[in-house]
Amino acid sequence: MIWQCKPTLLAMSVMLLCGCASNLNSAQRVQAPTNVPQQWQQKASSSVLKVQEQWLTQLQNPTLDKFVQKALQNNQQLLQTSYDVEIKKQQLIVSGAALWPSLDLSTRTNRSKNNRPVSYNNASSVGLNLTYEVDLWGKLSDSKRQANLTYLAQQARFEQAKQQLVADVVTSWFDVVTAQQLLDLFKRREANAQQNLDIIESGYRQGINEALDVYLARNELNNERSRIATQTASLSASARVLERLLGEYPKGVITTSSDLPVINTDISLGLPSELITRKPTLRASWYELLATDASLAYAHKQRFPSLNLTASLSDSTNRVSDLFSPSSLAWSLLGSISAPIFEGGRLKANEEIARFNTQKQEQLYLQTLYDAFGDVENAISQQQSLSAQYTSTLKAQENALAAEQLSFEQYQSGLVTYTTVLDAQGRSFDAQSSLIDIKNQLITNRINLHIALGGDFAKPSSELKSNNDEN
Repeated sequence: MIWQCKPTLLAMSVMLLCGCASNLNSAQRVQAPTNVPQQWQQKASSSVLKVQEQWLTQLQNPTLDKFVQKALQNNQQLLQTSYDVEIKKQQLIVSGAALWPSLDLSTRTNRSKNNRPVSYNNASSVGLNLTYEVDLWGKLSDSKRQANLTYLAQQARFEQAKQQLVADVVTSWFDVVTAQQLLDLFKRREANAQQNLDIIESGYRQGINEALDVYLARNELNNERSRIATQTASLSASARVLERLLGEYPKGVITTSSDLPVINTDISLGLPSELITRKPTLRASWYELLATDASLAYAHKQRFPSLNLTASLSDSTNRVSDLFSPSSLAWSLLGSISAPIFEGGRLKANEEIARFNTQKQEQLYLQTLYDAFGDVENAISQQQSLSAQYTSTLKAQENALAAEQLSFEQYQSGLVTYTTVLDAQGRSFDAQSSLIDIKNQLITNRINLHIALGGDFAKPSSELKSNNDEN
């Protein structure tokens, strides 16, 4: 009669304890704040069009495509991030296992000897134990949900890492191209300086030119040779950066004969609100915020009672062959409720820590969101500024080249001094080198704008979904 009352008392206890639980009324999360603008500040004709995907194909560079594929396969940092995804996946499995019962099997065999009188004893035992924690308040479900959201966040970070790696490879490639073009420019300048020196020295021997002009021409030649030495080292450094992105030893031997393209087509900007769900970094930050909510719920429910069910089946005998004999099997079934009474404030403090982490993650999400908007706005403004600079510098280069040629002709005619020639040559050099740098900046900024907008380099990015369709 007493044994029959125990399940009834247990059920009544559970019903009473259920009244002690209170569901957390967490604020409804809104992924897009109310102050998100409807349009970008720097409006463009293509601002309302969908953001372009597969931006890498616009460059139409087979060598660059091969480098990108090599980097995606061999880059050590990207591989580390991929392993982080697998780790989070296994942690999700571990967290979900808590929702299932655990079944353990244990066996033991023993042989002993007694000396008085001499005898031998054999003992064998086997036990089958099952334990299960009933998820009364959804605590274990919150733990799994946290692990699931953390896994989704890591997936999004991996997607962002791939996009950033491709952008770094492309920009590094064009840095090598830029360094090579500057080196070629310096070599042409050296050849021109050598030619000028030969002409001036010949005129000096004929008594036409002054010694000062010879010294100035020699100084200009040495300056050009110094620039070549510096630029050669810069070219090797740029090549080593690209080689490390490709996962290779930095030998600094990558060379190129490509030119810097000038892409004049507009970039489709899309709407600011679309950026929130399209850019992987923002999705990762959003999932992390939801994960802290689940962590807070788990910490709160740790203060509630827990219900554990255990069942065991065991047998012991002198012979192994007699194990699991129906006549000797023993079994037990137990249900227990445990509730924290005094923990020295540990559980409450853990809940407060989780609450502060949630509030901190809220601000981090907003910071990440507004930083992403700022990156797009800055890239749009920079694109417009660089385009205007390119147009002006291109005209300046044409004028500087013409002035350089005319000044030397006038010097040979005795109309101007050689310092005028040097000044014209300096302006021509500045215009040519500036044009190369601006073309590289245009490419870099365009790629950064694609990344800031969340445009995928290869295929349209898809929304990541959890295994349980959780957000």
